[in-house]
Amino acid sequence: MSKSFPTKAGAAAWARALEAQIDTADLSPAIRDLRTMTVADLLRRYEEEVTPTKRGALYEKARIKFMLGHKVAEERLGSLSGAAVARYRDDRLKTVKPATARRELVILRHVFEVAIKEWSIPLPGNPVKAIKVPKDSEARDRRLEHGELAKLFGAIGPRTAWYLRPFIILAIETGMRRGELVSLAWAHVDLKKRTAKLPTTKNGRPRIVPLTPRAVEVLSSLERSAARVFPVKEDAVNLAWQRLRSKAGVEGLRLHDLRHEAVSRFFEYGLSIPEVALISGHRDLRMLNRYTHLRPETVAEKLAQALQEPS
Repeated sequence: MSKSFPTKAGAAAWARALEAQIDTADLSPAIRDLRTMTVADLLRRYEEEVTPTKRGALYEKARIKFMLGHKVAEERLGSLSGAAVARYRDDRLKTVKPATARRELVILRHVFEVAIKEWSIPLPGNPVKAIKVPKDSEARDRRLEHGELAKLFGAIGPRTAWYLRPFIILAIETGMRRGELVSLAWAHVDLKKRTAKLPTTKNGRPRIVPLTPRAVEVLSSLERSAARVFPVKEDAVNLAWQRLRSKAGVEGLRLHDLRHEAVSRFFEYGLSIPEVALISGHRDLRMLNRYTHLRPETVAEKLAQALQEPS
């Protein structure tokens, strides 16, 4: 508890009065609650009231469930300190990657923020802000190497999932995320205007993706036998991708790397930053930069063309 005063005498008088209240337990109900309330109480309320409003609610519930099973959940709010959160961080870093520990601490930090600002829990501060949070993972720079796409398509056989080839092509041609492609509905595809609308995206904002001629060609070739372009589940796509990648002998390439490939190609085609952001849906230019991995040889070719003397 803290308060500012114009004079030292006034501050000292307030402190003495407050200490007297503490000695006689004559505190406000909210402050007394800190003696009995625990981190678990905040986590459960957050899970019930805040988590359901998020698109990643399922994943967040799993992380909260783990935190509830850790000793940090037993900490009483009245004696909670950054040291308790630091112990949780150190315990997690023994078994998970820094990026995973960071995501969990970000949730915990928001739990305390909501408790202070919206639930009027009189915490003296946010204990997560008192510790060093692990850094985010390094941006991946994996792109399709020469011949890898041919290997992937060459490994597609009669027993391969029918949707995998068009799925891969559209991922490269549109820059859509796996979940966005899976949820893409035919009702939102306009081949005449060459656009595809995504009403729900990761950042919560809808976007309209302009389609390349190749994307239009692929979509035109697919049967409209269901409401969605790809009437399958995300897990099925992921498993089919892993089997294909293994069969093709393409190591270290994730399905999400095709989004990196797409964004990088858009810049190599000469599109501007706003134009690429329109397609990819990035609102943060720093994140867009994480997805951009231009090939030095491509830039060298552009420089040669730009600096070539006219004949």
